[in-house]
Amino acid sequence: MSDLTSMMQTRAKELLESGEVSYVIGWEKGTFWFNSPPAFIHEAEEAERLIWDEFCLDNLAHFLLEDRYAEGKVALFVKGCDSRGINRLIQDKQLKRERVYLLGIPCPGLKDNSKALEVADGQSEQLPLVPVCQDCRHKNPVIFDELLGEEVNEEIASTSETTVEKKFADITELESLSADERYEYWAKQFKRCIRCFACRNVCPACNCTVCCFDIPKVGWLGKQVNESENAFYQLTRSMHVAGRCIECGACEKVCPMDIPIMQLNKKLIKDLNEQFGPYEAGLNLEDMPPLGIYSVDDPDEFL
Repeated sequence: MSDLTSMMQTRAKELLESGEVSYVIGWEKGTFWFNSPPAFIHEAEEAERLIWDEFCLDNLAHFLLEDRYAEGKVALFVKGCDSRGINRLIQDKQLKRERVYLLGIPCPGLKDNSKALEVADGQSEQLPLVPVCQDCRHKNPVIFDELLGEEVNEEIASTSETTVEKKFADITELESLSADERYEYWAKQFKRCIRCFACRNVCPACNCTVCCFDIPKVGWLGKQVNESENAFYQLTRSMHVAGRCIECGACEKVCPMDIPIMQLNKKLIKDLNEQFGPYEAGLNLEDMPPLGIYSVDDPDEFL
């Protein structure tokens, strides 16, 4: 990965020196060996901070929301999931394509650093892949201006029956439970929620200019941190990203209470695929989310 790091630093420096971009968003080494947080590079001489390793977990696309109306172009390093986030922002009219210069990074899968303190310092090979990386079928960026390094071999067909079964195995298991058992399972999860909104804040699909949960006068969400209000928040947010989730897993990664948020998202993805056919958000700018368009051929069993 050192070669890719060198290429990233070189291109970032060139883009900043030429004035083609106003700043660059990438990753840098954090305090610990298992952390590689986002880096914002404004000067060419700072480009040497950039790195690429197995812990560049953050999806960088959502950071563009903090600067959505600024002038000038931003350079952004994008993995497969980051690039799908870019497409989501463009489709949602939150970003103009000409505002970003995308530097594609082929991603073989990243390491789950949640157990890093349980292994010896620097022994990343002992850590498993992040759960969402295990099922990832789009390791190469789907949109970019230039690709750094060689493409990763994407061996598994995204629509093969065995792949789909594996991807939704945990959801199928939950669906096999009785209604009471499912209620008890999710009640236990939602009780732990502290409503920090980290899952919302990190999600490229949660890109409303103003969130309804931030408008106290409307009264969408009560101030009580209890099972009922927590469930309303979590279920409303999951429905908000239905058909738009890019499956990067950022929401679950940042949750301080270890709530399996991706199970909610995957359940909706599974249901939408069964109702409307195979669809993966953010792969193509021309393909709109199933719930974002209307067709006379849509299922209408509810009528």
